[in-house]
Amino acid sequence: MGVFHIYFSILSLLAPLLVVIGVGTTWGKLGHAFPAQFVTVLATTVTTPALVFNTLVTTQLSNEIMATVAGATVLALALCMGVSALALKLCKLPVRKLLQTTTFPNAGNLGLPITHLAFGDAGLSTSIAFFAVCSFIQHTVGVRTLPSANGMPAAWKSPILIASVLAVACRVFSYTPPQWIMESAQLLGSMTVPLMLLGLGHALALIPAAGLRLGGIVGAIRLVAGLATGAAAAWLVGLPADMIGNVALQMGMPCAVVSYMYARRYTDMGDTAAGAVLISTVVFLVLAPFLLWLLGSPVAG
Repeated sequence: MGVFHIYFSILSLLAPLLVVIGVGTTWGKLGHAFPAQFVTVLATTVTTPALVFNTLVTTQLSNEIMATVAGATVLALALCMGVSALALKLCKLPVRKLLQTTTFPNAGNLGLPITHLAFGDAGLSTSIAFFAVCSFIQHTVGVRTLPSANGMPAAWKSPILIASVLAVACRVFSYTPPQWIMESAQLLGSMTVPLMLLGLGHALALIPAAGLRLGGIVGAIRLVAGLATGAAAAWLVGLPADMIGNVALQMGMPCAVVSYMYARRYTDMGDTAAGAVLISTVVFLVLAPFLLWLLGSPVAG
């Protein structure tokens, strides 16, 4: 009974996130107008860069820890890519077409709010650093693992990357931006999580249910490989115990919705990727309270 009490207590903490996702899903199922492109562009070019900049500038984590988190992220993604490629090959699934679906977690619209809930403000700072590195690699190296994606323009001008570089420069040179800039970034950044959760819910409502069987296999690879490689990478680079749990949780997130979009655009495995997003998201949300307890989240204490 104690285990069930802890499970449902943590689930109640996740409830606000699930409600916002549910609003987006219901909105999509009812067929109401939803400016998905506007929301996506606003979140990726304005609110998320503002959140990244504000968090990285104001975080109490040292520059050394932030650099170590970035290194752990790169190592975790590399390990996950290798493990995923082997697993896909063993399951006789097309490696190049599905590798980015199994490698990259939904570190943005699900990872940021859940790690913030699980590990507090320090956890948000860690997850912001993880997300910035993960997002950049996914949109540069990751997408180029797909067939026919070589002609895609580079992401060197990504607003998230620019915000990250500016924030790092401020920290390295001990520069404090004017208060009006920081307050503007904080205000804009505060819209990121609701926008991302609504967008995730709406996207899940519109993803076709075809390909659920193969999608289940791909989703299982994403969750298991991500969680294991995230914990291994964080431990190998020497992060503190609480940050190991944070990085492992981020890497253990379900398949990213953008992975489905890339798979649909550049391959014939769009339905499989869609099924992977659906199943991995549902399974993750069901298991989330247990994972928070397993990874040592303070909310599970």
